[in-house]
Amino acid sequence: MSYPGYPAQAGGYPPQPGAYPPQAGGYPPQAGGYPPQAGGYPPQAGGYPPQAGRYPPQAGGYPPQAGGAGFPTFGLDNLSNPGFNAGNLPAMVTAMFTPSGYPHPAPQSPNQQPYGMYPQPGGQMPQPQGPGMGYPGQPMPGYPRSPSPNPSMPVYPQAPSPNPSMPGGGAIPVSPAVNRGFRGSIKDYPGADPLRDVEVLRKAMKGFGTDEQAIIDLLGSRSNIQRVPMLAAFKTSYGKDLVKDLKSELSGNFEKLVLAMLKTPAQLDAYELKDAIKGAGTDEACLIEILSSRSNAEIREINMVYKTENKKSLEDAISGDTSGHFRRLLISLAQGNRDERETVDISVAKQDAQALYAAGENKVGTDESKFNAILCARSKPHLRAVFHEYQQMCGRDLEKSIDREMSGDLESGMVAVVKCIKNTPAYFAERLYKAMKGAGTKDKTLIRIMVTRSEVDMLDIRQEYVKTYGKSLYTDISGDTSGDYKKLLLKLCGGSD
Repeated sequence: MSYPGYPAQAGGYPPQPGAYPPQAGGYPPQAGGYPPQAGGYPPQAGGYPPQAGRYPPQAGGYPPQAGGAGFPTFGLDNLSNPGFNAGNLPAMVTAMFTPSGYPHPAPQSPNQQPYGMYPQPGGQMPQPQGPGMGYPGQPMPGYPRSPSPNPSMPVYPQAPSPNPSMPGGGAIPVSPAVNRGFRGSIKDYPGADPLRDVEVLRKAMKGFGTDEQAIIDLLGSRSNIQRVPMLAAFKTSYGKDLVKDLKSELSGNFEKLVLAMLKTPAQLDAYELKDAIKGAGTDEACLIEILSSRSNAEIREINMVYKTENKKSLEDAISGDTSGHFRRLLISLAQGNRDERETVDISVAKQDAQALYAAGENKVGTDESKFNAILCARSKPHLRAVFHEYQQMCGRDLEKSIDREMSGDLESGMVAVVKCIKNTPAYFAERLYKAMKGAGTKDKTLIRIMVTRSEVDMLDIRQEYVKTYGKSLYTDISGDTSGDYKKLLLKLCGGSD
């Protein structure tokens, strides 16, 4: 009886619909405009119009998966094994894996830095090739390198901005963010099959005692899109609920980590947001962390899952648990409506920097609404340019100005948004460091970040961690946690630096 695995991943990221394909020779620069070329495009009024959907989510979102535009299908419809089909999946799981229109990152040239003069993590890092979890009788192959993306698409000058919130003339293309390939620590395991994987889990939990090491080896070597189908496969094969079985066999932080790894990204974020809001106190830092680091499409997916699972909207939950300008900041971020264009108009960046200075340092009192409008609506490349212009103009980082002008939750929230946009891996490295330093460990924060960033930018977070704190993330996790919980966290970390 054959056990088909997942279909092979398509090489590279697919080109964006609506983008211009690369033309042989490109467009030579023309003096005084674009005269019509024989056999070429006719001249466009005002330059080439921006293409809908052209611009990708900012760095720091979930990596797009091949095979779909959002959380893709995981191939259950193609399994030849009788009795295992997508029709048997719970509605919630199948809903999470339908394409939802996530834009893919545009391929970019190597060795280019984004605008704003802030150092971005770069360079390829050697991938750890430790032992992984294979099937009995099969050698364990090392994870293959991520396929190189498509050649860079040409960036055409843009027409004057159609967005009324972005005054000024046409956008000036700037160097896109450097593309370093896949920067996560967990990759798809070649040929993984959920039916065979759940046999391993069943055997690990059957009988007297639990084989925790088998669970660690299996889950620690499967990507999220390979782990989540195990829920349906387990129920199909054994007529039992995998989550309930795991809860009965595991305990403590190890149990929490395992269950977090079996949720889709949107399900985990929605669960964490609900947990941050409910109860006597609110975990404001968790709310800001999730809402400021996810892409528009991811935030919309989170909103959908939150409403489905909690029978109320995320916005209503935020409104009922927060107040004042901090509530406005969270609600603005929760719209998932940030400008996601990659181009930056320097003149508009200077205007925004001047507007922030006039709303804060240069007046009695603070116009918090101006900070909110700029930090929540502008694109991340644009904001990096604004931060640079602000520092050049008044000789002070924007975070320091916010510290001087605001207080309480609003101050910490605004500063976190600025840090996350300026350098996302450095922001998460700081969050991890603070979760582990001092007496006690903030395990919820540690689990959430290690799971959600393991397939996004964990290698960059590790680089920032060792650069800032002088020791590796792997070392600190080893010293601050123990047992099976530590072993699985270190699998997500991927190696020492």
